[in-house]
Amino acid sequence: MITLANPGWAGPALGLLAVGALVTFLSYRRTGHWGAAGLKLLAFTLVALCLVEPSWSTERARPGANVLAVVVDASRSMRLAGRDDLVRETLKGSWLNKLGGSFQLRRYLFDARLRRSSDFTDLTFDGEASDLGSALSELADRNRGAPLAGIVVLSDGNATDVPRPAGLPPVHVVAISGRAAPPDLSLAEVAVTETAFEDAPVTVLARVEASDHARSQARVELLDAAGVVVKSEPLSFTKDEESVSVRLRFKPPKPGVAFYTVRVTGAKDEATLANNTRVAMVRRPRGPYRVLYVGGRPDWELKFLRRAMDDDAEVQLVGLVRIAHREPRFAFRGRSGESSNPLFRGFGRPDDEAERHDQPVLVRMGTRDDAELRDGFPTTPDGLYGFHALVLDGVEAGFFTADQQTLVEHFVTERGGGLAMLGGPGSFRHGHYERTPIGQVLPVHLEAAAGAAPAGRLELTREGWLEPWLRLRDNEAAERQRLETTPPFRFVNRVGDPKPGATMLATLRPDKGDPLPAIVSHRVGAGRAVAITIGDLWRWGLRSPQAGADLGKLWRQTVRYLVSDVPERVAVRVAGKQVSVRVRDSAYKAADDAQVTLELTAPDGRKTSLPAEPSAAERGLYDVQLASTGSGGHHIAVKVTRPGEPKPLEAESGFVNDRDADEHRTVRANPEALAALAAATGGEVITDLDRFAERLPARKAPVSDTETRPLWSLWPMFAAAMAAFLGEWWLRRTRGLT
Repeated sequence: MITLANPGWAGPALGLLAVGALVTFLSYRRTGHWGAAGLKLLAFTLVALCLVEPSWSTERARPGANVLAVVVDASRSMRLAGRDDLVRETLKGSWLNKLGGSFQLRRYLFDARLRRSSDFTDLTFDGEASDLGSALSELADRNRGAPLAGIVVLSDGNATDVPRPAGLPPVHVVAISGRAAPPDLSLAEVAVTETAFEDAPVTVLARVEASDHARSQARVELLDAAGVVVKSEPLSFTKDEESVSVRLRFKPPKPGVAFYTVRVTGAKDEATLANNTRVAMVRRPRGPYRVLYVGGRPDWELKFLRRAMDDDAEVQLVGLVRIAHREPRFAFRGRSGESSNPLFRGFGRPDDEAERHDQPVLVRMGTRDDAELRDGFPTTPDGLYGFHALVLDGVEAGFFTADQQTLVEHFVTERGGGLAMLGGPGSFRHGHYERTPIGQVLPVHLEAAAGAAPAGRLELTREGWLEPWLRLRDNEAAERQRLETTPPFRFVNRVGDPKPGATMLATLRPDKGDPLPAIVSHRVGAGRAVAITIGDLWRWGLRSPQAGADLGKLWRQTVRYLVSDVPERVAVRVAGKQVSVRVRDSAYKAADDAQVTLELTAPDGRKTSLPAEPSAAERGLYDVQLASTGSGGHHIAVKVTRPGEPKPLEAESGFVNDRDADEHRTVRANPEALAALAAATGGEVITDLDRFAERLPARKAPVSDTETRPLWSLWPMFAAAMAAFLGEWWLRRTRGLT
């Protein structure tokens, strides 16, 4: 940076420059030799500049006042391709001594943790992870308030976490690549997805990366806890560098948390076998899921639904079916003073317990005890919130009181339950649900004119094809053939268009006219609601035994879809090393008066009891910070006790710690990731360490000294002015100018 040591002479300097410019212009305006004029003007400018005494100011790191951290990757992956030998050779260079002359050097090693090193002689490359992001963040925290000028990182770039550049000083990187990567097969990623698809409710997606395995064969296997192969799929590679994904679909034998091993085999002479296996956690929530069916009359739909649920051990279907409407008040006057309904004569029920003439006659099915639903549809959250889903079939809005309708709305939006309305008589517009709380949570508008809809065949929409719970076959061709064999449905409740955010999954296409909504779904509040406008799905089940089995499967998958995301009173979430437990009371409000205990079971069977502390961020949330854990699947059992609760609430979860597989995910170095980190923090990629050690003290540092060198007194300034005057004189002489 140029500064003026004598700015008070700026006025005379400008005057001198103006006079020189005027004299030069007058001297050359007739001849037009502006090259010579330019040299004379340059000479006057340099002389005028000397009057203000220009100086060149630079900042340089004060010797010994700033901290420079040198961080070396000590993980096991550095043993691949001779990177460990390259690191040791690099650390023997003179660049460390050069940096030590200008900075306070602090040496660190990192793998799963960050630690100090005196001279790097304790470098053994046996760490189980490369947590570069955590190491850099911890390093910045340790030196908070200290003049940390930068960080020098020696690594292969394969971090097992994600570095966050925010808050870091300049990070200068040395990419350690080593020799060419040897052939290797790597199980780079394993993801688990669970669906309501009955034939394969769990899908394990395994992504395999190959290095120098062109035209070779391999196999991906899924093993249970006993080491038995559950699923196996072959795979082949056609290129030297290729990534292939394999889907393994299977049905776990029982619910709960289970750990499976995914491995890839078939390669020879691999660089390492540490990346050939990974552990996958499968969590099939335990039942029973309780579903309340409310029907306006006994019909065939209930028969097929009950038959389907009998084959699902995790779902309990509870029925509340009206077999007789309440009678108008004038219809039972004068019956010898009898107030109870004559349908109950001979059953030995007292008059005060039997339904009266002005009450509907209801039949209960599948209740847990004699008291459940004795008074009909629940009127309080405690009575309804114990269910996970609610199915309304052919029951009109007038069946419910205003408070019960509001309770159903809260059941979906606040409790997070599932609601399905079937297309029987008395549903949707026929049941006068428009402008009611229940109608508000339905995924379709009900303002369209009610009326008979023509018969039509069921067709899946583009979105419907993407929903596994609507598919009954394992391939598209078979599914299309199945849809073609379904009969035309004759009873359809006509509804309006889907609401904003709702998804039309299936339509009913009549012989003439536009398709009608058949199955529509949407998320509303914390729950979801489904509208099935067809009122005679049972007709499909009567065609053949196979059709009956298909209808039962559709009902089971539909119910599974309704209950799949319904929250429980205790929910467990694992994020990194933190376990969060969310506790709700019986009304599904946040409970902050609970005592939460976790039992952590390690892969070797050791059990550890950990108390959870209430979170300061949110009511009803309890946190546990885990220490470092070994590799493998870890099971978490949660027990929650609350005042007034008769017995503790329980939940389970787990997590997988695949440190070794993550560490050896790939045998190739990743210099691109290091370059991106350096660019994001203002650092540089170092290719010449000795030159870097010489240049770094001249960069900006927290503690710097300013060096000022006067330019006006230097001989180059005088020589330049004399050269300009002599050049102008030489041009005048050689060109005959006077």
